[in-house]
Amino acid sequence: MGSRNGGGPITAVGKRQSDLKKSFNLAVRSLLTTCSAQEFDKAFPNFTNVERERLHQLFIQVITSLHGNVEDEFESLCHETQVGVALDTVEQHVEEQSLDPLFSERSNVMDTVQSLSTAKKAEIHYLRGLLERAEEHNRQIQARVDLLKNNTQEVLDTTHVEKCFNGVQLVGLSSTAVAWSG
Repeated sequence: MGSRNGGGPITAVGKRQSDLKKSFNLAVRSLLTTCSAQEFDKAFPNFTNVERERLHQLFIQVITSLHGNVEDEFESLCHETQVGVALDTVEQHVEEQSLDPLFSERSNVMDTVQSLSTAKKAEIHYLRGLLERAEEHNRQIQARVDLLKNNTQEVLDTTHVEKCFNGVQLVGLSSTAVAWSG
């Protein structure tokens, strides 16, 4: 597996970069999971089986698309901000430090801690933004599903009213025909 680091040559992905991507993907997967067809059917008991199946397929497509978009956005942001380069540099410094017992005397550990802290805070801020966007998207999907659910109920109610109205008209016509013939 390769990664482009800051427009440079393709290099092997470091352990920290790989761990970051794995952690992000696990978080996204747990956030964007679909519900089973049975759970979905329970949410829409007034829909026909065909309507529920189609709505569930649409829901799965939306979740799948959202998942892909979030992963692509994360990859793009990592590339733009050169996260891979930073993590590779950290990994290199850690490796050098473990090989050279005097390394800590030649570098300011607090600068490294501050840099890592700043990077982690920026990462947390970005991930919170992604999470908020994903939650907003989920709310929008839920609102659409509720709207579809309500519209179907309104169509059913309107059909019932039209049937009653047509029945009243037929009764009225029958009464008028009887009155004219008498």
